[in-house]
Amino acid sequence: MEVSPHAHAIAAYGETLALVHYAEVASVRALAELGRSALREAQRDGVRGMASDMELRSVAAEAAGLARRTDRRLQADIDHALTVVDDYPTVFAAWEQRRITRDHIEVVVKAGTGLPDEVRGEFEIAAIAVCERDIATRVKPALRDLAERLHERTFTDRHREAAAGRCVRVSHGADGMSDLIATLPTVIAAGILDRITQMGQSVKDARVEAAGAVAGPSAEGLDAAGASVDADAAPDVRTMDQLRADILSDLVLSGAPVVDPTYGTDRAGGLGAIRARVQVAVTAETLTGRDERPAEAVGAGLIDAETAREVARQGSEWDRLFIDPVTRTPVEIDTYRPTAAMKKLVMARDQHCRFPGCRRAAIRCELDHTIDYALGGQPMSTTLRTSAKGTTR
Repeated sequence: MEVSPHAHAIAAYGETLALVHYAEVASVRALAELGRSALREAQRDGVRGMASDMELRSVAAEAAGLARRTDRRLQADIDHALTVVDDYPTVFAAWEQRRITRDHIEVVVKAGTGLPDEVRGEFEIAAIAVCERDIATRVKPALRDLAERLHERTFTDRHREAAAGRCVRVSHGADGMSDLIATLPTVIAAGILDRITQMGQSVKDARVEAAGAVAGPSAEGLDAAGASVDADAAPDVRTMDQLRADILSDLVLSGAPVVDPTYGTDRAGGLGAIRARVQVAVTAETLTGRDERPAEAVGAGLIDAETAREVARQGSEWDRLFIDPVTRTPVEIDTYRPTAAMKKLVMARDQHCRFPGCRRAAIRCELDHTIDYALGGQPMSTTLRTSAKGTTR
């Protein structure tokens, strides 16, 4: 029998996989226990609802310090661990026995979302049998079909309920880019993609026609249709993905919403009056072009200097802040009630919600006292902080 020249490395990798597996199982158990501890504490005096949520957030905030992660991410991990351990105990046991992988756990839980408790046990047993036959990415359709067969409600009813969860959210990335994610009914999402794809294809077709017109224009810079041709214009080399992104941006930011009574215009009044609002922090050196350091779109991430200057040119309102040369914080303003100037100062100083792990932009937060005025806290910016709703205890 021929021995592989990589036998030693393969064996070491196998031992490592075993260690990782046991560590992951222990981690999920520990996360689930964190959740149970929070629920026990909240229900100790028979209190439920909001108290349970606050206890979960509290324990997540404490544990996040150990894990060096955000409290919301850790709370999501706790919720997921509770689901796996408590709602899918048979699947969890199969994973612990290494009959299936953690990736299988994820696809099983996703496929089983919404299944009634009465059929979940049957679903677990059948799902394990499916997962043992192939890798996680290949069993998704089979698991969806299995869940569909076992579900007591029709797809139409479930879709009507699921459509209530439609939403739009943003995931901020690096280098001044972000992902805009819309959860929509599938037919709507497909229609949107189809429309912007058709529009993008029209741009590409026009690009070909324009190239032909530049190559052989008629007299005095006119094409065959009599339209002017700019031979010096930069060629449009955008890909279809880039065209779709640009077209979607134009439609959302420049087009009037259909439900707006001012439909067809882009003027103040109705929904057409709503404009995007972004809080940008930029140094005077960057603003004047003396350096190219990135600015910050507060609550989102860094943006390039050119974009910041373009925003400055188009912005209708800018606030100048004098920064303390030692502490690098805005100069204090002291009044009884927070004035508009003080609110701007605190928001400029904090830039985002002060709750650990929360990155909501300050312009979408409330002002909260760090020391209660009744307990001696003075009404000044040093005792004020920005707090997103739901983060104050």
